[in-house]
Amino acid sequence: MKKIFSTTLGVMASVAAMISLNSCSSCSQSQGELADFEDKDDTTLIVSAEVVGDMIQNISSPVEMANEIKNSGVQFSQSTLNAAGQEGKYETSFKRAINLGVYAADLGYINTFGKNLVVVDYLSSIKRLADGIGVGQFLNFSLLSRMAKDNTNLDSLKQLSVSSFNEIDKYLREQKRSNVSTAIVVGTWIEGIHITNSVIEQTKSRDLINRLGEQKNIVEILQIVIHTYARSDSDFKALAKEIDELKAIYDNVRITTEMGQPVTKEVDGMLVIEQNEITTVEITDEQVAQIIAKIKEIRAGIVD
Repeated sequence: MKKIFSTTLGVMASVAAMISLNSCSSCSQSQGELADFEDKDDTTLIVSAEVVGDMIQNISSPVEMANEIKNSGVQFSQSTLNAAGQEGKYETSFKRAINLGVYAADLGYINTFGKNLVVVDYLSSIKRLADGIGVGQFLNFSLLSRMAKDNTNLDSLKQLSVSSFNEIDKYLREQKRSNVSTAIVVGTWIEGIHITNSVIEQTKSRDLINRLGEQKNIVEILQIVIHTYARSDSDFKALAKEIDELKAIYDNVRITTEMGQPVTKEVDGMLVIEQNEITTVEITDEQVAQIIAKIKEIRAGIVD
């Protein structure tokens, strides 16, 4: 699968902006309360682990477009986000994992706008959710709080978020918990689309609408992975139904890719030829409205 967007800011990876790369001797703890979620992740893992890995490497959340959102002129809107402090109502491992992804997306949006006053509140919610699914040992709260507040260190935060998310994903898969990784990624993607949609509704930005249309490729990947777990997990089964309905809307969106003119540039003293691609998205106003409405419905079922 080719990348739809390059993995840089990635809200999917902004959960990793909260995860330190330090190893931990207690990584095997917190297994008991997770049994209801993890016991279902057995035979399907043989098939799905590689697919999940591809998904994480190839899906860049729409909040990767955070700079475009900021440059569109819209104001920061905290009301668009899932309110900090709601994590206590998520009582199952699935709800904790998927809402960990939601809060990760929210944090990426907050950091892009430099709203430092609310960063710690969201980090606190993320820490509690991470503890609830047995990965809190990877979270260095004080370090990440400092980094999140340091607007001059944004590039380092981006790099750490990508590499750190890969680390937590690696750990979860080694522990045969790739279903947990999938839930986190889905939550981040849904919230990223939700944030993007809120800007589209305000600005009617054609660039963002095209990016929304490009998510057709992502939905196809999500559908495959979610259906893998839906065979034995009722939470994923309910989510699969929602994603199927979203995919049905996207089926009518057309994406065509043409080879553009090659570009020559110098890299480390050598001439390199890069082949550009031109992607065209055909999406109607009605389809945009349907996608926005469906995302709202799916998100409501996640955060409520």
